[in-house]
Amino acid sequence: MKSWYLLYCKPRDEVRAQQNLALQEVESYLPMITQQKTVRNKSQMVTVPLFPSYLFIYFDPQVTSVSKIHNTRGANRIVGCREDMTPIDDRIISALKRRVQGHVPEVEKPLSKGDKVKFIDGPFKDLEAIFDENNPDKRCHVLFTIMGQQKRILVELDNLQAIENKTDS
Repeated sequence: MKSWYLLYCKPRDEVRAQQNLALQEVESYLPMITQQKTVRNKSQMVTVPLFPSYLFIYFDPQVTSVSKIHNTRGANRIVGCREDMTPIDDRIISALKRRVQGHVPEVEKPLSKGDKVKFIDGPFKDLEAIFDENNPDKRCHVLFTIMGQQKRILVELDNLQAIENKTDS
């Protein structure tokens, strides 16, 4: 009887395994989500596997040989495949499909000159500053008021968090 199983794939080969399984008429499901990534100091939206290196496959081990699945290009092995394979409940796969379909990626707005920021790490933790400009190597300049004077300092971008501007109604 056909059931869902979890297939561990070679690193970054989930799509290749899925394509090769399709050629063997084995149904598969690769949950993909969209997320924001920073590449070369540019933020972009990319689609990535929800579970890297894993693919759900739907087949009958009595009809399709397990060794045929294991020898599929891009595939590594079926998880939990020893003497008795444990199938995944159809409801789990259905719920996963619904959640992935309803996934809304979190988009982080890049900081702009004049934005209020708060230090979340380092010696200035919990203090506020004003974002001035980005610098290479994941650093940026901020305007920081210390002892009544505003100083421009270079800090790690990862140490900052934008402060939401609250408007009074």
